[in-house]
This record gives sequence, C-alpha cells and structure tokens, in this order.
Amino acid sequence: MKPQRIEPNQGQESVWDYPRPPRLEDTNKHIQIIFNSKTIVDTHNAKRVLETSHPPVYYIPPTDIQMEYLITQTPQSSFCEWKGNAKYYTLRVCDREVQNVAWFYPEPTPSFTSIKNYVAFYAHLMDACYINGEKVIPQPGNFYGGWITNDIVGPFKGVPGSWGW
Repeated sequence: MKPQRIEPNQGQESVWDYPRPPRLEDTNKHIQIIFNSKTIVDTHNAKRVLETSHPPVYYIPPTDIQMEYLITQTPQSSFCEWKGNAKYYTLRVCDREVQNVAWFYPEPTPSFTSIKNYVAFYAHLMDACYINGEKVIPQPGNFYGGWITNDIVGPFKGVPGSWGW
C-alpha cells in the first residue's frame, strides 16, 4: 500500500515529489560531519541525490574530506540500478573505528559520473551530521543513507512496512 504523502509547507520539499530514476544536483549547503570529536567533513561543494520516497543522500568531494581517517576500503559492496557498484570505507579517528561507514562509486553509470569517488556517509554511524547548522536525522532503517532535515517531509522509505513501496 502506497503511504499517504505529507503535504510540504512553504520552504519544504516532499520526498514524494522527487523523481524516479533519481536526480543528481549540486548543492552549496554547508555540510559538516563530526566523528569522535573531529570534524571530518566541512564543505559547501556537495552533490545530492533525490529519489522518490527517500530523503536526500549527500555526496562529498574527497578534497573536502579528511581522507586520512578513511583508512581502508572494506570488502563490502552493493549495487544501485541507477548509480552502479558501490565500495565502502572504514573510518578511524584515534581509538574509535567503524566499518562500512561510507560508500562511493569508483565507476558510476554515465548519468552519475560527476559523483565518481565522492563519498556519502551514514548519518546514524556519525556523532553528528549538519546541514546549514541543523543536525541531521538519519533515514530510518539503517539501510539507506538519506539525511532528514526540517525542510524535507515524508513519509520516508525505511520505516517499518515500507519495503513494498
């Protein structure tokens, strides 16, 4: 059963207005990611992927990431019908380490070549992720990597019962 779309207020976006296949767009929003008291991302040069029923996923250029903390690629991989094969990173800051915390596309499909090697992070594994100073809420379910802010309304894929959407 398709969920009931929440009507967005002025200045908000509904994830049910996002396209399928997804759209990739530049954003100059201020993105910050904190892990183990260290700012590992600080950028105004991200790209975001917008897909029906999903909050945006933000892809960060490696030049705006403290890449020394992304210590290794893991054996984990996944496949997206739109973007291609993803590879994953382990993140280590001092004595704290998390595997499969972020992913990237080393050889994305032609429509997504501009995010080649850009990195997306799972917000639920970080201490905090911010967009323009607002703390992000992770997309429900720990499977998808969308970031929810006050300007995005759902309901969102990932909540219980949403696999059939």
